[in-house]
Amino acid sequence: METGTVIERGSSAAWVRGVLEMFAREGVDVDALLRDAGLEAGVLNDVQRRYSIDEVSLLWELAVERSGKATLGLSKELAATYGKLGVVGHAMMSSPTLLAALERFARYLNVVSNAATFVLCAAPEGHWFEFGHEGGERPVPRQRVEFGVLTMLSFCNWITGRDFNALAVEFVDPPPADSSVHQAVFGCPVRFGQAANRALLRRSDLALPLSARDPALAQLHDRLIEDELEKLAAGAPTSQRVRELLATRLSEAEPRREQIAAALKVSDRTLQRRLQAEGTTFQQLLDDTRRELAQKYLRRPRTPLRDVAELLGFEDQSNLFRACKRWFGESPGRYRARFEMPRVPRQSA
Repeated sequence: METGTVIERGSSAAWVRGVLEMFAREGVDVDALLRDAGLEAGVLNDVQRRYSIDEVSLLWELAVERSGKATLGLSKELAATYGKLGVVGHAMMSSPTLLAALERFARYLNVVSNAATFVLCAAPEGHWFEFGHEGGERPVPRQRVEFGVLTMLSFCNWITGRDFNALAVEFVDPPPADSSVHQAVFGCPVRFGQAANRALLRRSDLALPLSARDPALAQLHDRLIEDELEKLAAGAPTSQRVRELLATRLSEAEPRREQIAAALKVSDRTLQRRLQAEGTTFQQLLDDTRRELAQKYLRRPRTPLRDVAELLGFEDQSNLFRACKRWFGESPGRYRARFEMPRVPRQSA
């Protein structure tokens, strides 16, 4: 069994409150839902409260079951109304273009959720945005992922004042028995059984200027969000803060302990002492972070192993091979093969 320090990943109470309001709109008894999930309704107004990735997934599982809707949340109206991005959404609106707004979202996503991931990848036609989740023991319901992707696309429409669709949308989950709702809602080719949950936005849409763009307001929102991130970090254990920094810097080169200490604004000795008090070491956290990221990258069949090695800060593939044998008891190739899905024919709208 894998061991090591685990980052506590979760979503803000504001985001969860929006999701629960959407469930209620769809006829779900939210009070009973929270009670049966073992959660308290009273903390939904606590701006500092975080719901773990497994708690949110459980809420989705129960809501899908009780609503009887396999496409729960798959509605542009619901996503636009109840996908609450809070101060991050305001910061996006003040950006000069849609692409700049999405870059801001990627930078500040942790305010909404550090259980979610959002990555922009350039493509000949424009950019893909890739949406996913990290951590947790429960499978993430497909409805949760689909609502997240649709929320972002709906928000893009709103802040640009344009009604446009993605060029393509892809999901990791296998195709549902009936994908007609997906095709109608997204208004573009929707493919299943793919390597990632993502949507492709055309270059011309990404270049659209935003009507609420304001450089001064953008700077103000940036400061507010940076303050919020500092508050969230201040309440987190030192080991968690170290792992989050490592995760953002590994692709550049293997971070040194003194560099991380400087980023945390403490001395190297103080960092060592705090980690020791939490029962861990910098080297252990580095190894734990690499293992968690390796699990994520190796489940993407399109990412070459040499790129995985670079993303983890290894000098070459041989180091990745040795680490995988130690972490998983098998080579990276064999580990990846366990998660490969049967090829699904590409579908058209």
